[in-house]
Amino acid sequence: MYKAVFIDIDGTLIKSDHSISPRTIHVIKRLKENKILIVLVSARPLHGIIPIVEETGLAGFPVASLNGACISIDNTMIFESKIDVAVTEKIHEYVQTFDTTVIYYEQAKWFAELKNFHTGFEQGITATPLIVESFDRILQGWEKENSSPNKILIISNESMITEIQNNLRRLYNDRLNIQTSKPTYLEIMDRKASKLRALEFIIDRYNIKQEDTIAIGDNFNDKEMIAFAGMGIAMENAPDEVKNAADYLTDTNDNDGVSKALTRFIDLRSIR
Repeated sequence: MYKAVFIDIDGTLIKSDHSISPRTIHVIKRLKENKILIVLVSARPLHGIIPIVEETGLAGFPVASLNGACISIDNTMIFESKIDVAVTEKIHEYVQTFDTTVIYYEQAKWFAELKNFHTGFEQGITATPLIVESFDRILQGWEKENSSPNKILIISNESMITEIQNNLRRLYNDRLNIQTSKPTYLEIMDRKASKLRALEFIIDRYNIKQEDTIAIGDNFNDKEMIAFAGMGIAMENAPDEVKNAADYLTDTNDNDGVSKALTRFIDLRSIR
């Protein structure tokens, strides 16, 4: 029997209107009753996941935020990785030649040099206010606190994101994990951070075997996690590359894909 389920949030757990279906919440409740570990694994910062933890009743379970750069239980950090501050500065300098929005995430804080449509959209999923400062001021704060970001998010059009990704991978592939979470979002973390590494860290902590895991996701940053899990599940709304990495293809996020997949592979016959 499967002992752990790792679930992406956007495009997977939640519907296009940002709601979670009552059936999915019921299935999660039944999994909890059957002592199955349920882990939300997301590109979102922790403060953008907490309301979903509360809605699904997953307090006390691990949460992997910022694509695995931070792993916490009840807001207590059990794993954290950061991007070197000097590398962060070089990336900032490089993207100045492109038309981008760049957001820097540091645990409960997030920074950008300006507010626009993109930062407004991200603000819509968290109650934590965006800190708007020049990059020089942001950098001074990190140097003063001996800190640096857990994740850099670069937002632009699809062709520009592809170019930036290719160039940054050429320069930093040995140091950074550089993936798209959707065609217009480029996510940059330290090499130690990914959804796959979060899954590996958590199952090691809970003494769960690889073959006893399920992972469900819909986008490129979910691909490694899906391929690794004992049962890797892709959403119908996933790109073909992600579907090809999966063992099973479920329905879309708007048509109860998560609950349909879980009830197929985990025997919870009392669910109505």
